[in-house]
Amino acid sequence: MIIPSVLDTDLYKFSTSYAYLKLYPDAEGTFSFNDRDKTTYTPEFIQALRDAIKDLSSLRLTPEEKAWLVKHVRYIPEMYWEWLTSFHFDPEKVQMTLDDEQHLHIDVTDKLYKVTLYEVPLLAIVAELRNRLNGNEPNMDEVIRRLDEKIALANSEGLKFSEFGTRRRFSYALHEQIVIRLKEKCPVMCVGTSNVHLAMKYDMVPCGTFPHEWIMFHAACWGYQEANYLGMRDWVRTYDGDLGICLIDTLTTDVFLKNFSRKYAKLFDGVRQDSGDEYEVGNKIIARYEELGIDPTTKTIVFSNALNFPKFKQIASYFKGRVRVSAGIGTNLTNDTGFRPANIVMKLSRCRINQNQTWRKCIKISDDLGKHMGDDKEFEVAKYILGL
Repeated sequence: MIIPSVLDTDLYKFSTSYAYLKLYPDAEGTFSFNDRDKTTYTPEFIQALRDAIKDLSSLRLTPEEKAWLVKHVRYIPEMYWEWLTSFHFDPEKVQMTLDDEQHLHIDVTDKLYKVTLYEVPLLAIVAELRNRLNGNEPNMDEVIRRLDEKIALANSEGLKFSEFGTRRRFSYALHEQIVIRLKEKCPVMCVGTSNVHLAMKYDMVPCGTFPHEWIMFHAACWGYQEANYLGMRDWVRTYDGDLGICLIDTLTTDVFLKNFSRKYAKLFDGVRQDSGDEYEVGNKIIARYEELGIDPTTKTIVFSNALNFPKFKQIASYFKGRVRVSAGIGTNLTNDTGFRPANIVMKLSRCRINQNQTWRKCIKISDDLGKHMGDDKEFEVAKYILGL
């Protein structure tokens, strides 16, 4: 099986699922797949994908997994994990087609607390199936050699990072070998993994924060100008100080910083930068902390925009002594194989608070042009409202 466990996903999927369940249990949404490279797929791929999703539907949270979660993920209450024991992925919810140009389309619609759980497993399945059907076989000796160079750099330079590579990994088997090596050779600088299954299996810290979808949901339901503020408010209502890194680039960093009040700048431990120029964005964040009378050296910026270790070293050196720096490194760890990684995402494309409301389109206006996502007309509305 490509996905061996319900927990073979990123931590933030569970934290966001619980936030929906607690605050907006009737909210519904659709997640839509996007291949940024416009890759062409085949009917054979679609059949293999259907078979993999059928396998996915057989997974259930085990008693051992639940016990580990209750002990190690204390900020999500036991009643959520009790509910998760009854959850299963439903193949009937996953609608997939090939268009006339052989581009893949996938849509999944359900209650938001359930549908959010489909994103990462489906992306990992697509990424691994591409490699299987293309006959790609990595040279593991070379993969480990490159990994050891990264580990040596992190250890020698004191570069703290988390492994964030589930969604676009080469395969589960390779991902597992990477995590084993990080646990063995980089136990101090690698502060954890976003993958909950591997965190449990290898006694690592599961790491995560809230995702773009959380702000996209708030923007669609309550408007673009206050979306970041309301998203932070609801995260605090849910987690009361835990999971204190907020994502800043759903509607551009500049828009986020207008909503980043002294209250939330003090409450949150730091921010995550996922698009734009790292130096420009980092300087803006530091300036905002200083404007609010907050010492930036008490806060953290987590950089996660397609990072590799040499780039992270330069960023850490530039900001040394000005702000705490960490990183989430994904594809460069779990798919540095010599084969081109899949450039795929699944994002919230529409939502509504309950079934009596009108469906609203969801968009993402990134600091990088290539990471925008959503309806063109809705972009124009948002740009006008936000003065972009």
